[in-house]
Amino acid sequence: MDVIERIKSQLSSSPVVLYMKGTPDFPQCGFSAAAVRALGAVGAEFQHVNIFEDPELREALKQYSNWPTYPQLYVNGELIGGSDIIIEMYKSGELQKLIGEAANATG
Repeated sequence: MDVIERIKSQLSSSPVVLYMKGTPDFPQCGFSAAAVRALGAVGAEFQHVNIFEDPELREALKQYSNWPTYPQLYVNGELIGGSDIIIEMYKSGELQKLIGEAANATG
């Protein structure tokens, strides 16, 4: 399976996927930590991918998403954005609504 196929497989495996530096229990950058806190605050269940464990994926995802930085949040296979966008959506209430809709869509 090539790297793009792996990305597509990861995105289809869960309605909410966070590509991040580290893990939710041990984020390895402040931006990833902030994204995890925001997702946790809205009760999101999400799959995470530690980009440090897969350098090929780390580079390919930048091309796939056309987004140069991490973390990257995807909901229902669509890129939502990075830490700054996640935090803004959390503050405005949009994140909770988006996560709720994603959870409801999967039943």
